[in-house]
Amino acid sequence: MGLIVLCVFFNVFFQSCKNHLHPTKKIFRYNEITGIASLDPAFAKNQSIMWAIHQLYNTLIEVDSNMQLKPSLAKSWEFSDDNKTIVFHLKNNIYFHKDDCFRKGEKRKVTAQDVVYSFGRIIDKNTASPGAWIFNNRVDSITPFMALNDSTFQLKLQNPFQPILGILSMQYCSIVPKEAVEKYGSNFRSHPVGTGPFAFVAWEEGQAMVFKKNENYFEKDMQGNSIPYLDGIKINFLDSKATEFLAFQQNRLDFINDVDAAFKDELLTKTGNLKTSWKNKIELQKFPYLNVEYFGILADTANDLLKNSPLKLLKIRQAINYGIDRKKMMLYLRNSIGTAAESGFVPQGLPSFNADKVIGYNYNPTKAKALLKESGFENGKDLPEIKLLTIPVYANLASYVANELKQIGITVKVEAIQKSLLLEQTSKSQTLFFRGSWIADYPDAENYLSVFYSKNPAPPNYTRFKNSAYDNLYEQALAQKNDSLRYLLYQSMDKIIIENAPIVPLWYDMALHLLQKNVHHFVPNSLNMMELRWVKKD
Repeated sequence: MGLIVLCVFFNVFFQSCKNHLHPTKKIFRYNEITGIASLDPAFAKNQSIMWAIHQLYNTLIEVDSNMQLKPSLAKSWEFSDDNKTIVFHLKNNIYFHKDDCFRKGEKRKVTAQDVVYSFGRIIDKNTASPGAWIFNNRVDSITPFMALNDSTFQLKLQNPFQPILGILSMQYCSIVPKEAVEKYGSNFRSHPVGTGPFAFVAWEEGQAMVFKKNENYFEKDMQGNSIPYLDGIKINFLDSKATEFLAFQQNRLDFINDVDAAFKDELLTKTGNLKTSWKNKIELQKFPYLNVEYFGILADTANDLLKNSPLKLLKIRQAINYGIDRKKMMLYLRNSIGTAAESGFVPQGLPSFNADKVIGYNYNPTKAKALLKESGFENGKDLPEIKLLTIPVYANLASYVANELKQIGITVKVEAIQKSLLLEQTSKSQTLFFRGSWIADYPDAENYLSVFYSKNPAPPNYTRFKNSAYDNLYEQALAQKNDSLRYLLYQSMDKIIIENAPIVPLWYDMALHLLQKNVHHFVPNSLNMMELRWVKKD
């Protein structure tokens, strides 16, 4: 049945189901290699799901291209004096897509009761949402969510937590109608009903998914014109990067996320730009992506592994940081995809990032050797070998680092193990020196700095870092409503991390997009969210 619906749809939008090269409508086409497991926002646990859900639904608050929070379904909000209660005022012109779950198959206006239902569903154990963590131990245990009237929603917190606004922009917090969830039950995953710029049409699992323009979408452009400009979206499920890239070359896809290692050297120069032979064919987008790659160092002095390790010495950890030429690493191993992490743990792309205030480690082998000498290991003499655990895909990078450190007198043995085993060992504090990465879930530096809060277990505190001054600053930041003051607290915390060196920041990531020449106004943000409301196609 799904395939029939797909063909009917494309007979309208294309000259035929077999001829995708002559569209009569503006359809944006992209691919998801791993498929899409669900269109239920309560299960928006990975990028493929989040991208699709973002087209179909809205949240109270959203993140713009500059990583600033702005209203979406809510038009305004205010905090109580104690910072524990937030009242949201909803826009009054927003409707769910037309659907049979509503009376006479019509659309229905969104109310505050829908917000209460949607958020309550996330923490309902019967839903078993992987997103329950966003509210667990944060919202009030008795009346966390309340509709004060049809257009006013109240959220109560256990304690002040300013980053909650960023959390509310996550796709888990998309607003759904109770009628649809109850009517479709477990099939709600494949029968979404939202408020977003596009509405669901069909899904043939393993083949394709189709959305159409929401003709009644509430947003307008600066000239008062309706958006989206596109007529629809087609998501393909080609199962390999090679097939995906071929389809892109044949103009059967409009977009590719990231450049696969197999094609990296064909497409990109060492400085990360398109090679001349490709410049007239496609467009390349590069922008900061909220992911930091690093090596973690166990900081729990009570752990027997650390007691006899040179990593317990601050100057050894600092020497490791000074002994790596990150810029050369980015040039030769990454085609300059990303930025050498010479600031703190908080990456580029967040408003609180400030490389002038948080100064990290640059390449300084002379300083590294001096620190070794001060630690009693001049030129590395008598310094025990240090084992670095990584995963196979990063083995070459780890070997590069080991070679860099060998030149200053530090011997590192690289061992590549499966990712699941590495996560298990780091969670149980069974390894001293390990590869890690941290991708932001929401647009606030707290997302990164919580990694070192001593009251947090592993995850996220894989290093078991503990510092009372850091903890105090962290708790102050959670209650600070003034963004500028909160950013100063974040920067002070990041400085403590750099000074104590429980990590070796490697690079701040960068996202790459390949686009066809006829695609315009594709403007992502540092969360790498798929934003298609404003896209135009020639």
